[in-house]
Amino acid sequence: MVRSLTVEQFLQAPGVILDVRSPGEYEQGHIPEAVSFPLFTNEERAKVGTHYKQQGRDQAVELGFEIAGPKCADFVKQAKSLAPDRRVRVHCWRGGMRSGAISWILEMAGLDVSVLVGGYKAFRHWVLEQFQVPRSILILGGMTGMGKTDILSALTDRGAQVLDLENLANHRGSSYGNLGLPKQPSTEQFENLIAMQWARFNLSQPVWIEAESKRIGICRIPEALFQQMERSPVIEVTRPRSERLQALVNLYGLADRQELINATERIRKRLGGLRTQTAVKLIQENQLPAACDIILDYYDKTYTYDLHRRNVPIHVLDVTGLTPAESADRLLDFVQYKLAPPFPSPNSCEF
Repeated sequence: MVRSLTVEQFLQAPGVILDVRSPGEYEQGHIPEAVSFPLFTNEERAKVGTHYKQQGRDQAVELGFEIAGPKCADFVKQAKSLAPDRRVRVHCWRGGMRSGAISWILEMAGLDVSVLVGGYKAFRHWVLEQFQVPRSILILGGMTGMGKTDILSALTDRGAQVLDLENLANHRGSSYGNLGLPKQPSTEQFENLIAMQWARFNLSQPVWIEAESKRIGICRIPEALFQQMERSPVIEVTRPRSERLQALVNLYGLADRQELINATERIRKRLGGLRTQTAVKLIQENQLPAACDIILDYYDKTYTYDLHRRNVPIHVLDVTGLTPAESADRLLDFVQYKLAPPFPSPNSCEF
């Protein structure tokens, strides 16, 4: 018997998640870890939708069966291959006919099937609700080249709760941020990824998040989450410019030079024509430290402006010469022994 589950029940239930919407819908956004298992292709879905508008529901349903019918055996084979334990979770857009049809087919074939009430639309409501839940947040600040991403990773290794927004966005947050990284998710999918982590965090412990602007590449941070970040205390790590330059050279040293030049050209208006021209020439001559030195001036000014517009406590911590692991240890010690209170209570957040 097919079980109907709420979003919370569906996410916690066993079995592979089969997203039976079209590939285009899945690409725009999907439940993390869900497998695309379309009842219709993009073209078939459009055709059924046109039939519904022009000829009515009955004709559209008949066309849907006409299209999907020959695929039934393949659906069963694919599902059994994806779910050796024969347990599957199925959803479509609104928990309607598409998930109903697939569920019936798979249940008749002997699989244990659960269906998401309200479909992906209900999941998206759940996602947006998660960002209204207040959490204790500690913002990790620091200028470009401080190694904040590696420090966040080290904090995770030590059991701290970390929301690495740049990792989820596949972008480092600057004009150079997408070099060497996979394609960015849509903002919708970015929200889905954040929400899944956000919901798992322990309310009694703080969440570490790197200081970010509202956009990370093409991805936008959910407004409710961003407002929480804006009200949270900042711990700013500092290290000498020489260490920062070396970190940037290590990070971008193997990057394609033309991509580096293109990224530099994107900030021409803010960097200035002469500085841009000089930086590009240095990149072409493979003098990356000197090029980074010029570019850092722009990013330092931008970071300083953003930092000081925040009306929150800012604590400075020197991590000169420290590895990411050592920096993480110093941060955790600082929070435990020197911040009083260490972080605001979630109940103190207002919306």
